[in-house]
Amino acid sequence: MRRSWAGRSAKVAKLGAKVGAVHASTAARKVFASTERRIELDEHRRLRTANAVAEELGHMKGALMKLGQMASYLDEGLPEPLRMALAQLRSSAPPMSPELAAGVIEAELGGRPHEVFLEWDPEPIAAASIGQVHRALVVDPDSGEQRAVAVKVQYPGVDQAIEADLRNADMLGMILKQGFGGLEPDEMVAEIKERLTEELDYRREARNQSEFAEFYRDHPYIHVPAVIPELSTGRVLTTELVNGHTWDELLTWDQRERDLAGETIFRFVFRSLYRMSAFNGDPHPGNYLFHGDGRVTFLDFGLVKHFTDEEITTFKAMVKSAAVDHDAAEFRSIVERAGMLRPDAPATTEDVGEYFSHFYEPVRLDREMTWSGEYASSIVRHTFDRSSPISQYATVPKAFVFIQRINLGLYALLGQLQATGNYRRIAEELWPFVDGPPSTPAGEAEAEWLARR
Repeated sequence: MRRSWAGRSAKVAKLGAKVGAVHASTAARKVFASTERRIELDEHRRLRTANAVAEELGHMKGALMKLGQMASYLDEGLPEPLRMALAQLRSSAPPMSPELAAGVIEAELGGRPHEVFLEWDPEPIAAASIGQVHRALVVDPDSGEQRAVAVKVQYPGVDQAIEADLRNADMLGMILKQGFGGLEPDEMVAEIKERLTEELDYRREARNQSEFAEFYRDHPYIHVPAVIPELSTGRVLTTELVNGHTWDELLTWDQRERDLAGETIFRFVFRSLYRMSAFNGDPHPGNYLFHGDGRVTFLDFGLVKHFTDEEITTFKAMVKSAAVDHDAAEFRSIVERAGMLRPDAPATTEDVGEYFSHFYEPVRLDREMTWSGEYASSIVRHTFDRSSPISQYATVPKAFVFIQRINLGLYALLGQLQATGNYRRIAEELWPFVDGPPSTPAGEAEAEWLARR
């Protein structure tokens, strides 16, 4: 096992060397190059970097797989080879053998699967970067009836593998910075490393999921599966099993269904942020099950960010100044204090407001709008646009890493759905500083639920 960890480190070092060599050789060749030739060399470097990353990331699992998955919200702004590699990381994970899975169950729950559960399916029904999910049956202690459950089993040794990967995570930050010059990755990588370490502990995930399940209990269209605590440990998580339709199936449904699903996901993210001060930080299609009429089950609470009161206050102030008051001077003051923009940035306040307003475009105006892939792509390009003078002085502080996941991840999903609605009015229902009236049938149903709570 030690040899395999050394091999992982060697692969990352090899990747860093490849990217560094490409970067160094390009810099040397640019010294005497014309402007047009410099642009050409930069593009060539990006493509060579993408090929190197694609080649190596495609063979890695553990933390680097998860980091690659998280970086995949940049899809639309990436060179094709890297985009293909990240797509592979999203969809592929090595299945654990039935014997290994059974061994984890025995070590964690004190018996072989057929001794712990009434029934156990040795074939996984889902796989992820650090574990896989099996279907099982248990007896409900309250009703005495059989109950289907989902049992997530962590891969043996994945904690050591991730620890080895995290020692090299700074290398990935360097790679991202060289591929996307506008990004200062240090705090981003530090935040991701902390969240990944937490994700290894299924007890923490059980607490996160239970917190969300309790908050959304009896909600008319948002569902979070209940945790079975007596069958959950640090490496096994047992929850209610939910059957539903996948993201790919949703994309074949009519536009009304896609609109309703998009509205539900939007409401879940921002209701959780403003009411729970928490964000389930992994918005990607595999974490949702769809049931029609806007009803959605939300899965996977291993990567949850809990924000401080001070951070939430900052988020609220930014949205209020940018999208409600349209106060560029106040907005600039807030983002400077938050560390998003250097105070000495040589740009007018109006230019700063215009630069950041792109992120608030869907909710700045009271109008019906349609999310699009083009808008999501423009957010990515805007974020990593080295040519913008403001981007040279802007970065993503640690507290904002997962807020950017909303901008870059959630918006991309809504764009795939081409979800249509008046999202300014929907947002006003969720903003605590506006508390607008229900604007849709989903809003009316949620208002009734909130009143009952």
